[in-house]
Amino acid sequence: MPATSPAHPDRRRRRTNRFAALAAGVVTVGALAAAGLPGSASAGEERSEGGYGHGRYQDVQLLSFNDLHGNLEPPAGSSGRVTETQPDGTTKTIDAGGVEYLATHLRQARKGEKYSITAAGGDMVGASPLLSGLFHDEPTIEALNKLDLDVTSVGNHEFDEGAKELGRLQNGGCHPKDGCYSDKKFKGADFPYLAANVLDERTKKPILKPYWVWKKNGVKVGFIGVTLEGTPDIVSAEGVKGLAFKDEVETINKYAKVLQKQGVKSIVALIHEGGFPASTSYNYDCDSPGAGDGISGPIVDIAKNVTPQVDALVTGHTHNAYVCSIADPAGKPRMVTSAASFGRLYTDTTLTYDRRTGDIARTAVKSANRVVTRDVPKAPDMTELIGKWNTLAAPIGNRAIGYISGDIGNTGTESPLGDLIADAQLAHGKQLDPETDLALMNPGGIRAPLTYAAKGAEGDGVVTYAEGFTVQPFANTVNLQNFTGAQVVQALKEQVSGPNAAAPKILQVSSGLTYTLDLTKSGADRVVTDSIKLNGSAIDPSATYRVATNSFLAGGGDGFPTLGQGTNDVVGADDLTALEQYLTANSSASNPVAPPKADRITIVK
Repeated sequence: MPATSPAHPDRRRRRTNRFAALAAGVVTVGALAAAGLPGSASAGEERSEGGYGHGRYQDVQLLSFNDLHGNLEPPAGSSGRVTETQPDGTTKTIDAGGVEYLATHLRQARKGEKYSITAAGGDMVGASPLLSGLFHDEPTIEALNKLDLDVTSVGNHEFDEGAKELGRLQNGGCHPKDGCYSDKKFKGADFPYLAANVLDERTKKPILKPYWVWKKNGVKVGFIGVTLEGTPDIVSAEGVKGLAFKDEVETINKYAKVLQKQGVKSIVALIHEGGFPASTSYNYDCDSPGAGDGISGPIVDIAKNVTPQVDALVTGHTHNAYVCSIADPAGKPRMVTSAASFGRLYTDTTLTYDRRTGDIARTAVKSANRVVTRDVPKAPDMTELIGKWNTLAAPIGNRAIGYISGDIGNTGTESPLGDLIADAQLAHGKQLDPETDLALMNPGGIRAPLTYAAKGAEGDGVVTYAEGFTVQPFANTVNLQNFTGAQVVQALKEQVSGPNAAAPKILQVSSGLTYTLDLTKSGADRVVTDSIKLNGSAIDPSATYRVATNSFLAGGGDGFPTLGQGTNDVVGADDLTALEQYLTANSSASNPVAPPKADRITIVK
C-alpha cells in the first residue's frame, strides 16, 4: 500500500493548462443567493417544506463528508480538532470527530427532513488506524452502513489494496488471505461506490457504477462519482494495475448527458479532488472579497469546466474545509464543498428541487459546514461496533513499542515526526547495510501525530502499536538503493518542481542531511544546491550514496521519478517495524524520546 499525500494536485497531461490558470491567483466569486425562491415563482407556487410535494418547490437535504480514512474512534491530536473563527476575528480550536458522534449529529440533522440524502466524496477507507486497517477496513464499511450513507465516490485510497479488494468491500465476502473475522460473512457496502472515470483497461468500462439516482415521491437527484485523474501517480503500481483513470471533467460531462437523457436534471458530482481555501477555519467565508481570499487548487479549474447541468460539487482529497461558490461555464455561481477529513465535519446543503422543471433552483441553494462536536451523546450502535472490533484488535494494538516525552507533531514543512521516522529508516538501513548514508520520507505517508497523553490505559508518554499503525498504516517496506550525488540533488529539487511545482512536497530527511529551501525563488531553484550537505560536507555529484526510502518512493511515487532510478536494491522490513525497532532501542519509561527540533531544513521566506 502506498504512503500518499492527502493533498496531491498532480494533473497529468490534461492538467497542464489548469496550473497555468491557477498561477494567476486564487478565485473569488460572489456568494450564492441564500434567500428566497427564484423570482418566477408565483404566490401559488410555494415551497414544500419536507412534506409530500404539493407545492412546486421541494427542499432536499444533502448531508456530505469526505476523507474519513477509517477513523472510527476520535482522531488524536491536531487530527481531531478544527479551527473556528469567532465574531471578533480571533480563532479557537474544537475537538471533533469519531463515528459515535458523527452518527448522532447526522441523525439529529435528519430529524424532520423527509427528503434527505447522505453522500461522500471518497477515501472512506485506506490509510486507516489499526482498528479498521487491521481488518482490511471491514469495520468502516459496517459503520458507514449504520450511518445510512447513500452513495460515495471512490478516492485514491480505495485502490490501496487494488480493484479486487475494492470490489470485495462493495459486494462482500471474506478476505482472500485473512478469511472471515467472525462466524458471519462480511456483507459489503449497502451503498454504491461510484467510479465513473476508473476503467478496466481490457473492457474500457467503469469498474463500478458510474452514477446513481436517488428517488422519492417524484423527486430525482443523480450522483456522478469520480476520483482524481492523477490517482496512478500517488498509489502503488500494483494497486492500479489494469486500470485507466480518465479526465474528471470529461467524465462528469459525459454522464451528465446520460442522466439528462434519462430525465434526471438535478445532478450532484462527487469528486475526489479538492482545493486550498485562504483560511484554515472551517467557517471561513470563502466568497469574501479581497486579495488572496477565496480558494485555489485543482478543484477551481474543474468547477469552471464541469457542465452547468451539474448543480453542486461535493469534493475532497485535500482534507480542507470549504463552502465556496465558483462560476460554472455559463458564468453562474455553483456550490462547491468539502468537509475537511476524519469525520470532524459534515456539510449540510439544502437543494431546492423544482418539480415543474425537475431541476435544482440554483439561486436558492444553501450550504454550511457543521462541526462533529463531542458534546452530544454517543450513538450506542457505533459504541457497540467499536467495542466488537477493539476486542479483536486489542492483543495486537495495546502492546507498547516506545516512550515519548511530549507530543511529536506531523505538521509543518519539516515536522518533528518526519525527522523521527527518517531517523528510524536510516537506522534500519544501517542494519541492512552499514554503508547507508541517509533516509528520505514522503510527508503524505505520515498520517497522524504521536501524542503524549494516553489514549487508553497505557499511560501518558507510552506509544502503542496501534498508535504507530495510525502513523504509518501502509505496510511499505524500507528499501535501500544507490544514487549518485547528482541524483540526490535532483531528487531534492523534484520536491518543488515538475509535478510538485504547484504544491511542493517536502521530503522529511534523516539526521546529518541539511539544506536551505528558499521560498522566495521559483521552481527547482527553491532548493539551494550549494547548501545541500551530509554531515557537514557538500554532496559530491559523482560520488555514490546509499539511500533508504520506503517502497512507494523507491518506485518513483509522489512525483519523484529520480528515486525510482536507484540501483543495487535491498528490501528490508516494513516501515512500521523500522519505527518500532527505533523507538524500542532508543527509549524507555525513564528515558523517553524527546520531540526532534525539526531544524534540518533552513527555510527562507
